[in-house]
Amino acid sequence: MNIWLIMLLGGLLTFGMRLSFILTIGRVEAPPLVRRALRYVPPAVLTAIIFPELFMPGGSLDFSLGNTRLIAGALAALVAWRTRNVVLTILAGMAVLLGLQALI
Repeated sequence: MNIWLIMLLGGLLTFGMRLSFILTIGRVEAPPLVRRALRYVPPAVLTAIIFPELFMPGGSLDFSLGNTRLIAGALAALVAWRTRNVVLTILAGMAVLLGLQALI
């Protein structure tokens, strides 16, 4: 019973914190420093999700040419830099990854 109570309280606390931000969006103006800092949240979160998958596919660092995810990620980064097209970047990265996995 304690586990269910902890899960319920944790869920309510999380919901309350998120709801507080939603309710204050139109009423409170964030300072310029906070707005400037919040612009970096999406790239930081995306980096935290993607980099471990690229550099540590088996749980340990792998910078070898056998790391197909790293090669596909590098090519996807190059496509993103040259084209600035998200869809093309994803398609190129997935095509290279699937192609390399089929070859190896």
